[in-house]
Amino acid sequence: MLEPDKNPNSPLMVDPPGWLRHLMRRQFDSVTGLRNVNKRREKAERKRQRSGDPHVVEYFHQLDDPYSHLTAQVLAIFAERYDIVIKPHLIRASGGKNQPEAEKLAAWARHDAELIAPHYRLKFPRKAPIQPNIGNQMGSALSLSSKSDEAFVIALLDESTELWSGENRIGPDGSTMDAILEKGSARLDQLGHYSGATFYYAGEWYWGVDRLFHLEQRLRDLGVCKEPELAFICPRPDIDVSGVDASKLTLDFYPSLNSPYTSIIYDHTIAMKNECDIRFNHKPVLPMIMRGVPATRAKGMYIMFDTWREGQFLGVNFGPVMTPIGEPTRLAYSLLPWAMKQDKDEALMSSLLHYAFSEGLPLHTTKGMKQAVEAAGLDWKEASKHLGSEEWKPMVERHQDEMVDGLGLWGVPSYKLSGPDSEPDLAVWGQDRLWLIAAEIRRRAAHTT
Repeated sequence: MLEPDKNPNSPLMVDPPGWLRHLMRRQFDSVTGLRNVNKRREKAERKRQRSGDPHVVEYFHQLDDPYSHLTAQVLAIFAERYDIVIKPHLIRASGGKNQPEAEKLAAWARHDAELIAPHYRLKFPRKAPIQPNIGNQMGSALSLSSKSDEAFVIALLDESTELWSGENRIGPDGSTMDAILEKGSARLDQLGHYSGATFYYAGEWYWGVDRLFHLEQRLRDLGVCKEPELAFICPRPDIDVSGVDASKLTLDFYPSLNSPYTSIIYDHTIAMKNECDIRFNHKPVLPMIMRGVPATRAKGMYIMFDTWREGQFLGVNFGPVMTPIGEPTRLAYSLLPWAMKQDKDEALMSSLLHYAFSEGLPLHTTKGMKQAVEAAGLDWKEASKHLGSEEWKPMVERHQDEMVDGLGLWGVPSYKLSGPDSEPDLAVWGQDRLWLIAAEIRRRAAHTT
């Protein structure tokens, strides 16, 4: 289904009027931008210095979360390497609109954690279940909650390793575990977040091993790294296909026009596929909100900040943002079949994403759409003849069915790497998995020559 008949998201979120788009822009601007971020960080540090408090990093561990198991393997190293105090919390999955599709999310996290672990020099047991049995979780909750913060950090790796080993053990009753997890979950909610394997430091969130290097850099900037000559604990792998001939492999790419994360990785994806000459299928899908995936303001604001931070790392400007969700996306997609016939669909998506997420161009206006279309090297007068056509709908619906039903993915951007015939397809989602696609292209291409 292209768009659900009864979207759980409000009409104002799916098709915001112009005034709301401008209000959202101001809200997004408030959490992004180097000047704003630096001001918040400086204010937080002045407050800490006045109080005489140490650098306190709160860590939220979710026992049945595979990403938390990866993070457990580096927590003690992190604590030792920096002059910080770690305050750990045990939490339950937040669920609800912040974590929809709970069963799919659990299965995906289990698979993804196993994929990325060796690239971070970590381990995830191949025979581990999607989630540890409840008895094991209860036992770990009781054991960890009885320890001091410092002892918790030291013991976490062994506890988590035993938990994910699959061996059964007797734990406390369910009500006892609920009570243990309630305090940490309440603190997570109080601070306005929703995920496990997260670090909170002075107003900012850092998710698992994927974002730990951002926190390390912030702490190094403050001069609290005991061994600054050492590399980051979990450095982000490079997106590297240099010298690779991937012409016998195929990459399917599922971007969305309203995805902040897509906006910062889109051009990197196109550059990567051009460099290695991989067979490429460009398969845009509708934004998650338009597809009926629930969203919350807290999640949206975190994503905006996180995208800005990731963009800084990638060397991509992010912000100001004028959301193109709703009718602007439908109109933009109505031009895709026409643009594809001219081999300009990639240029069109690139231009639209750039202007919406780096220039704050109002694509909901004719003037804004015209500017983005012409910047892609397309003729506006000719484009106007195709604007609003419905030829795009079967194509995009097919892409969505492939991604959601076929690959079991729902987030964007998503990727599917195919070939050679002896290898299973690799499907991943997230802009922070392009490095994984690149690494797998390099490995697979070596076996096709």
